[in-house]
Amino acid sequence: MLAPFVNETYNDFSIEANRKGMLAAIAAVEGRFGTHYPLLVGGREIRTDKEIASLNPSDPSQVVGYVSSATPEIADQAVRAAHEAFPAWSRWEPEARARILLRAAAIMRRRRFELNAVEVLEAGKPWLEADGDVAEAIDFCEFYAREAIRYGGAQPTTLMPGEEDNAYYIPCGVTVVIPPWNFPLAIACGMTTAALVAGNTVVLKPASPTPVIAWYLVDVLREAGLPEGVLQYVPGSGGAMGDTLVAHPLTRIIAFTGSMAVGIHINELAAKVQPGQIWLKRVVAEMGGKDAVVVCDDADVEDAAKGIVSAAFGYQGQKCSACSRLIVMDAVYDDLVARVVEGTKKLTVGPAKDVANAMGPVITESAMKSILAYMEIGKAEGTLLHGGGRAAEPGYFLQPTIFGDIPAGARIEQEEIFGPVLSVTKVASFDEALKVANGTIYGLTGALYSRSRERLERARREFHVGNLYLNRKCTGAMVGAHPFGGFNMSGTDSKAGGRDYLALFLQGKSVAERL
Repeated sequence: MLAPFVNETYNDFSIEANRKGMLAAIAAVEGRFGTHYPLLVGGREIRTDKEIASLNPSDPSQVVGYVSSATPEIADQAVRAAHEAFPAWSRWEPEARARILLRAAAIMRRRRFELNAVEVLEAGKPWLEADGDVAEAIDFCEFYAREAIRYGGAQPTTLMPGEEDNAYYIPCGVTVVIPPWNFPLAIACGMTTAALVAGNTVVLKPASPTPVIAWYLVDVLREAGLPEGVLQYVPGSGGAMGDTLVAHPLTRIIAFTGSMAVGIHINELAAKVQPGQIWLKRVVAEMGGKDAVVVCDDADVEDAAKGIVSAAFGYQGQKCSACSRLIVMDAVYDDLVARVVEGTKKLTVGPAKDVANAMGPVITESAMKSILAYMEIGKAEGTLLHGGGRAAEPGYFLQPTIFGDIPAGARIEQEEIFGPVLSVTKVASFDEALKVANGTIYGLTGALYSRSRERLERARREFHVGNLYLNRKCTGAMVGAHPFGGFNMSGTDSKAGGRDYLALFLQGKSVAERL
């Protein structure tokens, strides 16, 4: 009998032992820089001539690791290996599969500082962000283990006279998992373990900027007792190789988190039935957002400002849930904006391995150039209130940037920038605030600060996002408490970390026997 699920506690780095543990782990991971990592297909480690060089975004001259790059031919082999392993794995009892996840959670707890350190150095995550990412991965293992046992039991049915009527959930088949680089352990772990514990086999294609931490996940699951062949690890090009995985006739499910453009492409490709394919593929997609925080004239302005700074600039704004749009009623506009700018000026930017830095680098040089281009667009569309350029070199460091007086419909108010850029729009009424908040193609997260019960209740009904937060920031979804996933072009509303999520990786079977 498992105890009820409880979220993992975050580490307190004001405690000397924790600080020393992290510093030692960072030094140890730095000592492994330049290691070569293989592919994993059918239980065999494969090395290829072509490799992905995973760079430290705080210092791109440092190579965190060289990871073998899969070809379309290897991708085909990976799907076929997963297909061959599926029958045996699908017959494991849910409780037995759940034990592997529980063991994986225990291993990650023991290796927590090490996993944190890899994220700090490969993904540029500040200490607190890295620790939260690893804690979320542990939560996914613990939560989905319990969910698998629940789904694995007999489901309620209405009994017909003279019959025994049963309903079951059974696994689907090969699942291709394509996670993002911004939560490179948590989301990779969540999608992978959900598919696995439901009885599916997995082909994991990690994001190219962060393949090393994904290898650590594979290593943890193998140590936890996952049978060989059940999980394949195939980093590689998102073009030909990724398309091979999605289009393959033996692929049953694609679980994806990333950009809208790639998500749309995956959905289109998966919808086409290939020769020999005998099912319609299922796509589970989370595709980003353009998230708004609305501050009303009756809000606690000081509390709102703190939440906005955290939500806009935590992990350099590289979260699909980040506050990238601030919508403020005119009566409190000047006061709130002044407080947000003041709080932002206190943020320190520098190498992620230094615990004193609140912001590290953005993930790649191309991301940095794209964000800088949006900063130039913002200077033409509104008033630059803070930042607006690079913060330091050689890493991909950018200043936290705020633009005021941005009109609704402006490019920086509409397009996903995925960096430390906040647009601020003034509105005259709550009706206008809701209209502007809902005025994008996305619908992932949002927040409202107000003391009015009427406004809070209207937001529950009319603020059209998958994750709405009232009088708190719009980031920081917790497994079990805040099932995560959005509307419209934010994806399929997958609700990761919720009690519906495992159903996306299962299919229902009804059995009626005449007595």
